[in-house]
Amino acid sequence: MADELGHVRQMWHLLEPLHAVFYYAPQVFEEAAALGYATDERWPSYFAWRAAPLGAVDADRVTAVFHSFSPSAVAGNIPAAWDVAAPQEVLAARVEAVDRTYRALFGDRVESAELAEAAVLARRAAEAADVTGRPLAAANAALPWPEAPHLVLWQAATVLREHRGDGHVAALAAADLDPVESLVSFAAVGAAPPGVFASRGWSAAEWEAGRARLAGRGLVAADGRATPAGQALRVRVERLTDEAASGPWAVLGAEGRERLADLLGPLWVEAISSGLLPSETTLGIGKV
Repeated sequence: MADELGHVRQMWHLLEPLHAVFYYAPQVFEEAAALGYATDERWPSYFAWRAAPLGAVDADRVTAVFHSFSPSAVAGNIPAAWDVAAPQEVLAARVEAVDRTYRALFGDRVESAELAEAAVLARRAAEAADVTGRPLAAANAALPWPEAPHLVLWQAATVLREHRGDGHVAALAAADLDPVESLVSFAAVGAAPPGVFASRGWSAAEWEAGRARLAGRGLVAADGRATPAGQALRVRVERLTDEAASGPWAVLGAEGRERLADLLGPLWVEAISSGLLPSETTLGIGKV
């Protein structure tokens, strides 16, 4: 990526694990089970946790804003999630789950001056995010801010990652990539093996149809790898995503961003070394 946008991607790389660890922590599954969600796999609670800020939305709405999941995968969990617990109940349990997860993960760091400073800086960036036309970012930004610094840090990370994600969906649309084509093209540039994307619920036939459409546009070769044109398209998508995600970071200035990066470093190490996060994800961090 161009140097002028390098800090945008750096902050994403640092904050994403601090948000995403939530979806894998045992404390979170315990809170989900207490609400009544099945926990033999992560999807029933995942859809509830992530969609709850939107309210009791239907499957079509979640399919649209989550983007990468097949309609059938969403329909298997939404709106049934709201029969288990109302969105406000889910959000209250989410705060409790974050509290327990971060205390288990970070220990005494939760009460440290360094984490409190990181929370202030991250919140400043999150509050500077323009959430116009960004449904998931707007829904999370509208939630009340908690008082405890570690809860503020997670909420800020969540607003910022959903802000980036909403912008990424817009960049994919601008590239004329539908949801399954977005995943096929991402796998084609080596972001992750195709099997990793199976979690999004697309059938083999749907995946192959998406690949065929991309091949017809000269974006994917017969072996499934991206052509030069396909590589260039994904580079443009990622650049547009970084550009769209840059606004919140301008408010901190270079000094503030560098300070936040230094403060997040130890927390990032704890999250990555916890063993909770999968070694390969659909995000392609470090690959694009």
